[in-house]
Amino acid sequence: MTGMTSTIAAFKAQARRLRTGLADGGHTLSHGAALELVARQHGYRDWNTLSALAERGPTVADLTIGAPVAGRYLGQDFTGRLIGLQVLPKGGRYRATIQFDEPVDVVAFESFSAFRRRVTVVVDANGATVEKTSNGQPHLALTL
Repeated sequence: MTGMTSTIAAFKAQARRLRTGLADGGHTLSHGAALELVARQHGYRDWNTLSALAERGPTVADLTIGAPVAGRYLGQDFTGRLIGLQVLPKGGRYRATIQFDEPVDVVAFESFSAFRRRVTVVVDANGATVEKTSNGQPHLALTL
């Protein structure tokens, strides 16, 4: 799964629809069993794991290589693909390599431009760099 895009309520509604659909076909299933099946459909081992992840919200750890990403880099909006992700040994940091869909101009000066197609940065679990620009914004911030 590339990120947690559903809420616990949406997963529970999916379980209710599953139960109703099976009941229409003459099969009975408890609500708990339906929740477990929904969790497995989304790639998780059980309902408790899925609900805990849905409750905390998405993090960089939920991303997969090749996943589409979006955010801001040096004050410019971007979209792209995650082409590399490495867990770093010190507390909740990741080295991420992003290939931009369109080159990003990294120079704010009007008479000069420098475009980047790819960037490798170290981000926290929320997808933001520790390094900040002069206006206090992270160099890169992912929209998760």
